[in-house]
Amino acid sequence: MKKRFLAGAVIALSILGTPAAAQRSDNATTITIDAAKQGAKIDRNIFGQFAEHLGTGIYGGVWVGPDSTIPNVRGIRSDVVAALRAIHVPNVRWPGGCFADEYHWRDGIGDPAKRGVSVNWNWGGATENNAFGTHEFFDFANQIGADAYVSVNVGSGTIKEASDWIAYITADDRTTAGQERAANGQREPWTVKFLGIGNESWGCGGNMRPQYYTDQLKPYARFVRSFHPNQQAAPNTMQRIAVGPSDGDPAYTEGVMKAWSEKDWSWDIEGLSLHSYTVVRWPPAYDSVNFGEQEYAELTQATLRMEDHLKTHSAIMDKYDPEKKVGLIVDEWGVWLAKLPGTQEGFLQQQNSLRDAMIAALNFNIFARHADRVRGANIAQMVNVLQAMILTDGEKMLLTPTYYIHQMYLPFQDATLLPVSFNAGEYRQGTVVLPHVDVVAVRANDGKLWLSLVNLDPNRQASIEVEVPGVAARGASGTVLTAPQVNSVNTFAAPNTVVPRPFSARANGGTLTIELPAKSVAMLAIEQ
Repeated sequence: MKKRFLAGAVIALSILGTPAAAQRSDNATTITIDAAKQGAKIDRNIFGQFAEHLGTGIYGGVWVGPDSTIPNVRGIRSDVVAALRAIHVPNVRWPGGCFADEYHWRDGIGDPAKRGVSVNWNWGGATENNAFGTHEFFDFANQIGADAYVSVNVGSGTIKEASDWIAYITADDRTTAGQERAANGQREPWTVKFLGIGNESWGCGGNMRPQYYTDQLKPYARFVRSFHPNQQAAPNTMQRIAVGPSDGDPAYTEGVMKAWSEKDWSWDIEGLSLHSYTVVRWPPAYDSVNFGEQEYAELTQATLRMEDHLKTHSAIMDKYDPEKKVGLIVDEWGVWLAKLPGTQEGFLQQQNSLRDAMIAALNFNIFARHADRVRGANIAQMVNVLQAMILTDGEKMLLTPTYYIHQMYLPFQDATLLPVSFNAGEYRQGTVVLPHVDVVAVRANDGKLWLSLVNLDPNRQASIEVEVPGVAARGASGTVLTAPQVNSVNTFAAPNTVVPRPFSARANGGTLTIELPAKSVAMLAIEQ
C-alpha cells in the first residue's frame, strides 16, 4: 500500500478514445463501432481485488472467527463471500501492501492459539494475532472462486523464507513442506496464480534503488517456485510479478525491463506492477461525502492521468519487450480520500459515492483500451478500506456503488476490444476540462456486443447516436448507475440510493439513440 505520492501539477487531459473528425460544441455524441475488426483480449484479471491486513479489511470484513454469531463458514463471513462470488472475482492479492514486507508466514499457520502476535506498524499500530493466515486465505479464495495472488516478503524476509512458504502452499505430501501443511489440516496442495516479488520496494518495501531491487529480484524469481503438478508447464505456470513503477516515475520500469531484456535462462518474470492512486495532493484531503463539483472535477481529472501513465510505461516496456511477453499489472489503484471523521488513524476508512463508481468505470475503460499490455489490476481494497466493494459494521453488510460497477462490467471479463470512434465533447468546471462522455465497446465471450458509456458531466445528459456498420441493431438493453447527486452514497440506513437500474436504447434504421443521464455509467448489450 502506497505511503507516498509523486507530486506534480494536474494537467489538462486529451479526449479519450479515437476522436471523430471534429469536436461538437453541444452535447450530441456520435459513436461508430467497427464490429468487423477486433482488438486485444481484455484479461478478466483486471477486475482483481486487494485484501491487505489493514484496518478492518480482514478482521471484521472477511474474518469473524468460527465462534462468531455472524453467519460464517470456518470463520469467513458468508454474506461477504456471497457478494464476491456474484461478481466473479478473478484473483485476490494478499497479504499486502506494505504489510507484505513485514509478514512472516510461519506466524500464521498451525494452532490459532499458538500463533505469533505482532504490531502492524504500517497501519494504525493495530495488534496482529495472525488468526487469518495461509490456510484461512486459501479457504477464503476458494469460497469466492478466486485465484491466489500472493505477495512474498522481500523487504525484511529472505529467499529461503519465501521459497519455503510457496513450497508449503504448493508441494505434495511426499515433501516435508507438504507433510507439514497436511498436518495442519490441508493435504491437497493449493495453486498460486500470481507471485508478487516484494511490494513498493522503492518505498515502504525497503526504499531500494532500481538496480538494487533487480539484484534481489533475480534469485527470488529463480528459487521461489511452485511445486504443484498442474503448474509445471505453460500456460498454467505461476506468474511472477516484479515490483514496478509508482505513478509516472519511469525509474523502476527502465531498471527492471532492462534487466529482463538481458536475462539468461535461469530466471524470468511474467509481469511488472504499477501502483497509481486517484489523489490530487498528498496526504489525501478530499472528503468522501461532503464535496462539491470542483472537488468532483479535480478528482476525475486526476484519475484520467492513468491513461498517460499506461502510455509512458508501455512505451518503455515496448522498447525492451516488443513482443509484449511481460504484462503490466496495475495491482494497486483506486480513490484515496481523507479518512472518515471519528475513525482510527491508519485504518483508511472512507465512504464510497457515485463519483467513485464513475472513477472505477473510467479506469476499467482505460485498462480495456490498453489490454494489449495491461493483463491485470487490483482495486484497493476489497472490504472497508479505501475504495471498497463492501462495507461492514458488525453483522451488517453494505454494497457500495463501486461494487455495482464490478457487477455491471462482468461482460468485459475476457471479452475482445472493438475499435470505436466518437466525439467526446467537453465538460468544464472552472479551469478543469474533461470529456463529456467516455466509450468502450467489446464483444463478449458469448458473441454479444456490449457498450460501456460514462457521462462525466454532473449536470447535462448526453444525447448519443450509435452506429455499427454491417449490423442491423434492433435496440439495446442493460443497466445504468446514477443517483440524485455525485456525492450520493449507500448507507446501512439507505442501502439502495446508488444501485443499477434497467436501461435501454431505441433503434431507428439500425442506428441506436441513447439519452444518457448526467453523472452516470451505462452498460448496454446491442440487440441484433
